[in-house]
Amino acid sequence: MSVKAFELVPAVERELLMGDKARINIECIECCGKHLYVGTNDCFIHHFLLEEHATTKGMLSYTVQKLLFKYLGLKKPVEALKAASALERIIVLCDATVSVIDMITLEPVPSGGAKIKGVAAFCVNENPVNGDPFCVEIGVLSARRRTVQIYMVYEDRVQLVKEVNTPEQPCAVSLDGYFLCLALSTQYMILNYSTGAAQDLFPYDSEERKPIVKRIGREEFLLAAPGGLGMFANAEGISQRAPVNWSESVMGAAVCFPYVVALDEGFVTIHSMLDQQLKQTLSFRDGHILQDFEGKVVLASTKAVYVLVPLPLERQIQELLAGHRVEEALALTEGARRNIPKDKFQILHRRILQQAGFIQFGQLQFLEAKEHFRTGQLDVRELISLYPLLLPASSSFARCHPALHGFADLNHLAQGDQDKVQRCKRFLITYLGEVRSTEGANGCREDVDTALLKLYAEQDHESLLDLLASPNACLLADSAPWLEKHHKYFALGLLYHYNGQDSAALQLWVRIVNGDLQDSTRSDLYEYIVDFLGFCSNPDLVWKYADWALQRDQTIGVQIFTRRPVGQDQVKEQKDQVNPDDVITYLGKHSQALLLYLEHLVLGRRIQKEKLHTHLAVQYTDRVLSLLSQSPPVDQQVSVARDKLQLLLRESSLYRVQLLLGKIQECDQLFLERATLHGKLEEHDKALHILVHQLKDFPAAEAYCVWGSASRDPAYQQSLFHLLLGVYLDRDLPSSTVTGELEMAAVDLLNRHGEVFDAVRVLDLLPEGWSLQLLRPFLGRALRGSMHACRTSQVALGLARSENLQLQHDRLKQRRSPVLVSQKKGCVLCHNTFSEPDCVCLPGGVPVHTHCAAQRVVRDSPTRRQLPV
Repeated sequence: MSVKAFELVPAVERELLMGDKARINIECIECCGKHLYVGTNDCFIHHFLLEEHATTKGMLSYTVQKLLFKYLGLKKPVEALKAASALERIIVLCDATVSVIDMITLEPVPSGGAKIKGVAAFCVNENPVNGDPFCVEIGVLSARRRTVQIYMVYEDRVQLVKEVNTPEQPCAVSLDGYFLCLALSTQYMILNYSTGAAQDLFPYDSEERKPIVKRIGREEFLLAAPGGLGMFANAEGISQRAPVNWSESVMGAAVCFPYVVALDEGFVTIHSMLDQQLKQTLSFRDGHILQDFEGKVVLASTKAVYVLVPLPLERQIQELLAGHRVEEALALTEGARRNIPKDKFQILHRRILQQAGFIQFGQLQFLEAKEHFRTGQLDVRELISLYPLLLPASSSFARCHPALHGFADLNHLAQGDQDKVQRCKRFLITYLGEVRSTEGANGCREDVDTALLKLYAEQDHESLLDLLASPNACLLADSAPWLEKHHKYFALGLLYHYNGQDSAALQLWVRIVNGDLQDSTRSDLYEYIVDFLGFCSNPDLVWKYADWALQRDQTIGVQIFTRRPVGQDQVKEQKDQVNPDDVITYLGKHSQALLLYLEHLVLGRRIQKEKLHTHLAVQYTDRVLSLLSQSPPVDQQVSVARDKLQLLLRESSLYRVQLLLGKIQECDQLFLERATLHGKLEEHDKALHILVHQLKDFPAAEAYCVWGSASRDPAYQQSLFHLLLGVYLDRDLPSSTVTGELEMAAVDLLNRHGEVFDAVRVLDLLPEGWSLQLLRPFLGRALRGSMHACRTSQVALGLARSENLQLQHDRLKQRRSPVLVSQKKGCVLCHNTFSEPDCVCLPGGVPVHTHCAAQRVVRDSPTRRQLPV
């Protein structure tokens, strides 16, 4: 696709160059800064000064001043000119001779050694290997031999440094570093003149077309290939760029990145190096010279000189963007990176990416647009501002100038297409959700979050609640009316809560539950309010709405208090806590809630306080008595209520036993509870009498003994079981009573818990008429238990003695050191030597004879001091 990249601007008109001389033609040109040199076919060199000027339209124009012209006196055309600005010299090829003239005066260098004869063509090494800044390296093609010569050109002389042979006669050359790119008679080749290494490139016919060898960068060349192709080749003979398809009759080429400019018989063609497409064609008749000088492309016909002025890169890119040619614009921008200062390029690149993003956004290519927005670091408010009313009224944002797009707003973009509007809104939701937590939202988080909230509410998006329940920067003044407009009252309550207005939030939610406002966001809003109050740090709000919650459902409403934290001192009121005593007093008019709260404190929180335990026990008791008084009582409810009461009576030791006993004393259905209470008072005989004779529940009596002796010593357990056995075998009862069930219960008790009883005492209690066969299990277990206890005690005694002996041995080892006795050592009492190992040690470990020690004891008999052994 075409793009206007260059304009052809006249530089030197025919009249200024040759006046009325019709036969004078331009043969070569050279440009160095503002200085233009033209060589003609009549052996003249003309020197012009080019001055650039910007027109009112921003384009360049040139004013030309002719400074000098010089006749070389050879009557031959001037074939080539090359400027050596460091030497202030012009290298001239005329009549097969290379000579050096002064750049200012155009006078020949006085020394006769500054000439090279027999030259067909030459080129200057733009990347010289010689580090001397005051010489120029050139490559020279011999007119008569198959050689390439390397010369060093100084101010007043030339010096041959290298000569390289070629397989064919060379006709064109370009030089970079050590690498020569040559056009031979039938092919192109790369030759390293330092090492002699050569690389053939591709064939061509020099008789059919003029070869082109053009250095375009470090170790890279542009060549005219067969088939009308412009081929790129590097010093290794590899093409790293796709070829350019130009015409078969190309006579000159140049590179003005990112474009390749080619000259044929009637046109100048401009191709992109990025996509190899033809971008522009300019008509140019009689052209025969095209060269680039430090980025300036100069053309010449036979009579005049022109400059191919590139349009500003940004203007080219804007024209591409105006035509919605996004990829070309981006490719052109990226290709210009190396020619633009880094800071300036980054600014340009970001803007182009942002513009490209808006173009693709308008075409609903959202994935591409999003990528360009993110890469181009778009201020997200540029995008939000397209959507009416999304930006907060307090936002200070103003759109970029010049504008990044041509849309007034989303309605202008969609042109009434509501489907397109909805798709754009869904894209913005996705995009804002991604960028709100990134650096792209820095400095405008309030605008982003408020816009996102408005979109969520309008689109009934599921993420609205997630936004408000997480850290956000939504502006209350802008968001509240919008949420009310779309009936998002629950979400509005969350917004109030996030902004510290819990009272407003609760008031709104209560109205929803009461049916005053319609919002189906949460079907469990009542439970949510209870949960919210359970963790609310404002006790005034808790008391304000607790009654409302309890009136709707006491079971759920009491969770306001059961979910609140309680400190180590459970009844001590803290700043954000509710005093449990106050709660209990408050719940007095809500019996079910009060019971649940007491269960929470006693059974859940394990608060060890007599008042609370007694209160719960009384509540359980009243509940049971109430159910029993109904006619008829509901057995299942009574059973559940009694289970709770019995569990509390067994597990707790803090309640007031006498109080409870007085409440159930007259009830003839709560014998088990009465027995438990007597047990708490250590009145085990009364408890067991109730269980055995009134309830006749023998398993319960045995369970009572196990429960009553839990965490007590074995002797206590034994006494409790003996007491039960005594109740079973009570001799004071009528003989007819101590028969049947009680005897069988006693036998079962002995056989099941025989290890607990003292067998001797049991045998004294048993009636004489009982058979041994009946008591066989008990007696067997008792005998085994007695034998086991005896043997265990014997083993323990033996182990203890062994341990004692070992400890005594260790003690002696620690307190005693070896006693050395020998025939050379004498007794300190008789001074005779030892003949036997037997000895007695005096205090201090001194050995003496046994008989000497005995005699000393006799002498010291009044004291009867015992010698240590």
